[in-house]
Amino acid sequence: MVRKERKKREPRKVRIGVFVCQCGSNISSVIDVEDLTTYAKTLPNVVHAENMNYPCSRQGQEEIKDAIKKKNLTRVVVAGCSPRLYEPTFQRCVSQADLNPWLFEMANIREFSSWCHPSTPKEATEKAKETVRMAVAKAKLLEPLQPIELPMTKKVMIIGGGIAGINAALDLADMGYKVYVVEKTESIGGYMALLDKTFPTLDCSICIEGPKMVDVGRHPNIEILSFADILKVEGYVGNFKVKIRKNPRYVIAKNCTGCGECRDACPIEYPNPSDMNMGVRKAISVPFDQAVPLIYTINRDYCIECYKCVDACGAREAINFDQKPEEIEVNVGAIVVSVGYDMYNPEDMENYGYGKYSNVFTALELERLLLAAGPTGGKVIRASDGQKPHSVAFIQCVGSRDVNKYEYCSGFCCMYTLKHAVMLKEKYKDAIQIYVLYTDMRSGFKGYEEFFNRAQKAGINFVRVKLENRRVTEDPETKNLTVYGETEDGKPVEVEADMVVLANAAIPRNTALGLAEMLGIPVGKDGFFKECQPKIRPTDTEIPGIFLAGACGGLKDIPYSVSQGSAAAAQAASVLGRESWAVEPIVARVNEDLCSGCRVCESVCGYHAINVEKMGDKELAKVAEGLCRGCGICSSACPMDAISMPNYTDTQVVAQVRAVLGRGEKS
Repeated sequence: MVRKERKKREPRKVRIGVFVCQCGSNISSVIDVEDLTTYAKTLPNVVHAENMNYPCSRQGQEEIKDAIKKKNLTRVVVAGCSPRLYEPTFQRCVSQADLNPWLFEMANIREFSSWCHPSTPKEATEKAKETVRMAVAKAKLLEPLQPIELPMTKKVMIIGGGIAGINAALDLADMGYKVYVVEKTESIGGYMALLDKTFPTLDCSICIEGPKMVDVGRHPNIEILSFADILKVEGYVGNFKVKIRKNPRYVIAKNCTGCGECRDACPIEYPNPSDMNMGVRKAISVPFDQAVPLIYTINRDYCIECYKCVDACGAREAINFDQKPEEIEVNVGAIVVSVGYDMYNPEDMENYGYGKYSNVFTALELERLLLAAGPTGGKVIRASDGQKPHSVAFIQCVGSRDVNKYEYCSGFCCMYTLKHAVMLKEKYKDAIQIYVLYTDMRSGFKGYEEFFNRAQKAGINFVRVKLENRRVTEDPETKNLTVYGETEDGKPVEVEADMVVLANAAIPRNTALGLAEMLGIPVGKDGFFKECQPKIRPTDTEIPGIFLAGACGGLKDIPYSVSQGSAAAAQAASVLGRESWAVEPIVARVNEDLCSGCRVCESVCGYHAINVEKMGDKELAKVAEGLCRGCGICSSACPMDAISMPNYTDTQVVAQVRAVLGRGEKS
């Protein structure tokens, strides 16, 4: 019997299609797209080239899909704008035409040619040709890849229990997901829980937020881990491992009923941070009456261990002075970061006299004076003599919009000051004079401009002054204050007042940098967490499965924070709703035959994705595929050339270099 030899299957010929984008006039006003398209047709393996106005449009994508099928294309190159924005769009497009999405390559001729060389169109066109030539050279060597599937844990963690975190937690819990809310302080609520009224409607702040706080505390799918710190975050989307330290309250949470009898029996008081240290709280107490969870805490720095609280607690036996910190580990599939912000302490700006003159207050201190449940029962009084002020001067932009402090605008200060000014004027009417010393009044959202008009009609005096050369002095006998400034045209301004209120800057949370490092997400130059793309992905971070909500990603007022909380919840739910998470296959590959276990890759990886482990009789680098972001730093650093990146191999990079040097294949 004679066997017939099988013919070897010929490798599928590489057939490349090039689609040149005009991008309206963004590209075509500088680059000669007709010339570029004609040139692309001459490149090796290019069997089809055309220019289109908007390839990213629905019509454009349909044309690309038709060309793939009709021309039997095996690779696609789009010469257009940034792959950071549009590569996923075109990968989905070619995938719908039954072409592996990683057989697509993008040439950026907008940012790298058109936009950066608008005055030299001929040279810009030549540069675009080189960019396309490089993309085609690489496209020929692309290999089809398959996404990596990771298991999904159907739980989520909210870090920070302010109004944004509260909203995110409730939305996710209502969808049926288990939610952990980790809050550093004793109670959820954030700054909103400390406010009297909210602008521009002047409705009660805690009346709005309080029910939501209670809903979080009672929801069967939500577990609040308050008075706790994040110690460590490991893992990746679908499988984050978070180590948390629950700090001791010296009160057993499950036994505490929140009755307050221990507080009433306690003889020791200390300054209450919730009242900006203007009021006091007992050594065993809650920060404010509406706290959630309503669990009492003993401050051991002030407690004298008289045990009167133990006697008052009686049979409930909720107090335990031997309580220790407890560390727990929680597994979640997604994380929402909503840690909020801090307030700048303006003591170092001596020109304003804060901390030196007793009648100079910050805006949040005035807020607590206005609050009926605050340290003065809602009476606005001077610290020097306890008397009601007959004139108050508000100074805007203290620390913010200042190149020597915080260059950014804090966002909500103008409206915050207007709220205080209107409340004081409408409460005391002609018995008080209000001055607002501002540089620019920013009232840009719904109802804000109308509120500004309300303030003007109420008789509040608005005085426009420059940011520079403002200062406050005090009469040592009366403790009255004088504010000095200059108008835009240099004329001196002098305002006398019984009280001065500073609109001090809102700043990044003091724990933000440490948390960012643990999570592996970047912060901007202003210190706030950096979103993936500020316009179209404002709640995403560069780490899949980690999302931002509220002021931690940039200062926002309450409505904006609430909406971002819901947006982040929706994004997290889109992750948690999957049975597994598909990771792009552009992850580092280790050639174990070449790896020497030198740990260079481990030291340079910014995502902690590579660890050298003992495998058999040698140490080898191992890549955690869920953590790898495909940056290629490990591949570049490896002295043994043992690490490669799919579709960014040395062969492909060299092919691009040869193409741009004119040493590539000839057509």
